[in-house]
Amino acid sequence: MNKNQTIAVIDDDDIYVYAIRRTIYSTQYVNKIVSFPDGQEALDFFIQNLQAPEKLPDIVFLDINMPIVDGWQFLEEYRSFKEKIEKDIKIYITSSSKNPDDLIQAKNISEVSDYIVKPLTFEKFEELMER
Repeated sequence: MNKNQTIAVIDDDDIYVYAIRRTIYSTQYVNKIVSFPDGQEALDFFIQNLQAPEKLPDIVFLDINMPIVDGWQFLEEYRSFKEKIEKDIKIYITSSSKNPDDLIQAKNISEVSDYIVKPLTFEKFEELMER
């Protein structure tokens, strides 16, 4: 397992972002975490760095319900340019929603590796890193 992972957290909840940063850094699997308060800022970052895959994250934790561009919209846009990225990026939806429709929708999007109901725990994060 690579211990020099870069993680992106796309979530508008500042408290959750703070908590997930602490959880992730406590595992020492990660060397960098970038965060975005909405999907549009994350899309802008991805598009600006299409030709620099080393700047893009290895793993994305994506919230569904956000202002401006939500998680579903982010995924739709991401699909339009993902082939231009010379890197395999794992995307995990992290949401407080337990709505079965959200779970079904996530399972039908090939870019989504898993659906995790918040909060992302230390144990769950380590499990993901071991995969």
